[in-house]
Amino acid sequence: MKIKLDKDYIVNELGLPESSILEEITDTSRWSIHYRIVFAYQDKFYETTYREGATELQEERPWEYDDQVECFEVELKEVKVRKWVRKETE
Repeated sequence: MKIKLDKDYIVNELGLPESSILEEITDTSRWSIHYRIVFAYQDKFYETTYREGATELQEERPWEYDDQVECFEVELKEVKVRKWVRKETE
């Protein structure tokens, strides 16, 4: 399910992005760092993204140019991951 929330509400009332349950970097550019966050809202969990300036000279704030923020409902699931690891040698 997708919802739209007012930027002022998620920043001032929900305290995002600081109060998020999960925050991870998804991409970077010369000027911005791109984040994905997960947060609780009305007994459900949602994810959204935002960008911040990559340096102290870049004045980009989360959702700076958005009035509404698109959020998608998410759920926590266990995921099995396989990866290559070095064999132990004697």
